[in-house]
Amino acid sequence: MAIAIDFGTSNTVIARWNPVTAQPETLKLPNFSLQQAQNPPLIPSLIYVEEAQAGQVLVGQQVRDRGLDLSSDSRFFRNFKRGIGSDIQGFLPDLEGRSITFEQIGQWFLTRLVEQLQGEDSVIVTVPVDSFEAYRHWLGNVFADLKIERVRMVDEPTAAALGYGMAEEELLLVLDFGGGTLDLSLVRLDRSAGKKPLGFVLKWGEKLFSEESGQKVKTARVLAKAGQNLGGSDIDNWLVDYFAEAQNIPKTALIARLAERLKIQLSLNSEATEVYFDEDSLESYELSLNRDRFQEILQKHQFFDRLDEAMNQVLQQAKRQGLELNDISALLLVGGTAQIPAVQTWVQQYFNESQIRSQKPFEAIAQGALQLVQGIELKDFLYHGYGIRYWDRRNKRHSWHPLIKEGQPYPMSEPVELTLGASSDNQPSIELIIGELGAETGGTEVYFDGDRLITRILGRDQQAVKPLNDREGARTIAKLDPPGFPGSDRIKILFQVDEQRFLRMTVEDLLTNQTLLDDKPVVQLS
Repeated sequence: MAIAIDFGTSNTVIARWNPVTAQPETLKLPNFSLQQAQNPPLIPSLIYVEEAQAGQVLVGQQVRDRGLDLSSDSRFFRNFKRGIGSDIQGFLPDLEGRSITFEQIGQWFLTRLVEQLQGEDSVIVTVPVDSFEAYRHWLGNVFADLKIERVRMVDEPTAAALGYGMAEEELLLVLDFGGGTLDLSLVRLDRSAGKKPLGFVLKWGEKLFSEESGQKVKTARVLAKAGQNLGGSDIDNWLVDYFAEAQNIPKTALIARLAERLKIQLSLNSEATEVYFDEDSLESYELSLNRDRFQEILQKHQFFDRLDEAMNQVLQQAKRQGLELNDISALLLVGGTAQIPAVQTWVQQYFNESQIRSQKPFEAIAQGALQLVQGIELKDFLYHGYGIRYWDRRNKRHSWHPLIKEGQPYPMSEPVELTLGASSDNQPSIELIIGELGAETGGTEVYFDGDRLITRILGRDQQAVKPLNDREGARTIAKLDPPGFPGSDRIKILFQVDEQRFLRMTVEDLLTNQTLLDDKPVVQLS
């Protein structure tokens, strides 16, 4: 039996394939899923740590039922997905002498959910299209510790395209806009025969597919991608800031929760009001907002400019492949933030209303991921490029020289070659810092404002980079014996990305003709 987990910043969805109906179904976990008559059953991505040493936690609706999400208790965590894989962790408390990280919080959360699923031996987990390898590596480690025989990953937008069940051989643009990220992905679905299903596989048990079945394989091919670290939690923070300034209301977890409720109400009504009475302080709060003022707040924070930037990025990538906006058959809206009327009005600048699909905003990703066990072949390319760091003398700062560009299909048919020489007399070794490069048009910075995790757009001349080996003992790629001298090439490096998304490196000493590193993985996902 297979399940799919769409781990979201605000909500998490779990789906299972029903062999009787031959259809996916969204699971409702007792105590964890929202209790009201809601379709689909969402699991709030919330956690409260009762005992850190023992790993005893409350998750999802358990936290809300006890009102633990309305306090400023240091044991309560939300939006923790955004911090996973980030170098900047901000202030996180030590609980009972144990250091807490976003990765540990996320592991507790997912582990508690999987513990409720009995008899599952196959899991498909979805990942943001803009995620760096550090996040995927962490996710792989989480499931490596669980008793799951087979684990696969698939990009969230690709899963969404499959979940909407669109007609084959159509060009689709998926706009996945949830609590933490905005992902745009241009996907083509077609059909081919006689091919073995592919996918990014973390753990294998027995064969999942029969090679002799003759089953035709549906292919989801990702043609272009763009992403921003922007989501509903940013909007919640903007609303909190607005009420703090307009009504001198303190910035608390309670106000953040009320702001989120206002935002949700405004998706259905033109005006919204939330009233809350604090029994401890005997203070009452009344927060009111209408759609016009809400849109002004979004514009103040360059919300629509950032949407335009992401859309332009993906359309430019498509244009380089000879595809125009008119070639896109449909736009699929996924995620709670995509339900905001202002966002739906924005997309109508690009697409006719008849092209827009929005009926499965929460379930499409998890249910689409389940298609991986129904004969789906995934063909993908590298969203991020790889490069090496060098000193830019003109601007007097470090910069990055690209080696493997974004959009490179993998596995690579030919390696990328780089030749380096010594920079000083009697140089004993050569160091090289390799980085995973974000979008060339800019990026986002993650930082903390008090206890709030914030993202800020970077300038267009800055590039978000995730160093892969910038630590003691990992930078040295070649020990030179005899020592090196300037003026001649000394080492040749071959870079390769294999079918499992390992970045591998081979280093040859041109003076001694020795191989110093032989196909060594620099970064891996599991």
